[in-house]
Amino acid sequence: MSLSEWPSASGLNSPLITPQWPTHGGQAETLLAHFGLPADHPLEDFSANLNPLGPPAWVRDWLTKRLAGLERYPAPDYGKARCAIAAHYQLQSDQVLLTNGGAEAIYLAAALHAGERAAIVTPSFGEYARACRAHRLTVTEIALPAPHFTLAMDSLLAALDNIDVLFLCRPNNPTATLMDTAAMEALLAHTAAIGCRVVIDEAFIGLSGGARPQASLVPLLARFPHLILLHSMTKFYTLPGLRLGYLLANRVTVEVAASHQPAWSVNHLAAELVAPLLADEAFADRTQQWLNSEWPRMAQALAQLGLEVVPSHACFFLIRPRISQRISTDALFERLLRQGVLVRHTHNFAGLDGEWLRVALRDAPANQRLNHELEKALHDCLR
Repeated sequence: MSLSEWPSASGLNSPLITPQWPTHGGQAETLLAHFGLPADHPLEDFSANLNPLGPPAWVRDWLTKRLAGLERYPAPDYGKARCAIAAHYQLQSDQVLLTNGGAEAIYLAAALHAGERAAIVTPSFGEYARACRAHRLTVTEIALPAPHFTLAMDSLLAALDNIDVLFLCRPNNPTATLMDTAAMEALLAHTAAIGCRVVIDEAFIGLSGGARPQASLVPLLARFPHLILLHSMTKFYTLPGLRLGYLLANRVTVEVAASHQPAWSVNHLAAELVAPLLADEAFADRTQQWLNSEWPRMAQALAQLGLEVVPSHACFFLIRPRISQRISTDALFERLLRQGVLVRHTHNFAGLDGEWLRVALRDAPANQRLNHELEKALHDCLR
């Protein structure tokens, strides 16, 4: 079976169907097995968008010293963690809901509108649609047009008639595009007038790159009570196995969302880790220095390879071979995998249909290797 013959994401709605394509980055086993490569095939992972500097060096020892806390239930309100997050953003603690990763925050936001009508700006993270289906929302997709994936504000606003909640990712995954603050304010003013809630996933806002990195929309919460912001701490601090995120909104929205959350949803270690992570300003500074150094270097290197590169505002890039290169994206994906480089396929992103690849920004040696392997793969695919 060729790569292009694999089942697409169309079967992902059914829990009885095991998808052939991994639905997230960082899942190499299925791909290696399909291509007849051993499980221990040397592989460098550019498929998951994680901070290459983390987790902070002190985290392992810190967690070990707190294992005794596993013998007790966590505080049901996670007051210490919520206060730390609130102080970080100059909010009130009742505007914060701690969640089991960003994924739980998405499902809780969808639960607020169970059985209603949602719009999702696509292509985007697949969990928005899954969360909506789980809570019986009718979903309308608002497509970002290729190849630049920018959406005209007039088109977006016109598509929101009779919509109860809009899901938007900023910066968007996988396109790395971003609506600036002025555009977001216009969107929020319009949705406030028509009674449409806006849920913005800012999982990558702390890792946003580009000529003008963008800040979180937290200051807009005071002006727009229908706004919900979702955050993940697993990307910035490279802790995907710990599952740690939070939802920010007005007090009433947080109370209602919390009523849908299982008791003790967040484990003791994750909850206790929030405050010291946010207090580590040196780690945040090193992360910004890495972004400032590696993002422009990688953007230039990818363009020099002749690839089509979507203008990025995040710690990853969406790329594909140009038509003139006469190389299929699937062939490039397979060649890279055999060369020991795992990138993210896009077969299960609505509207991309596998025509693009997403590559994560990593540290300088890894980025240099990726550029070298891409150049080699492009050359070998033309043979």
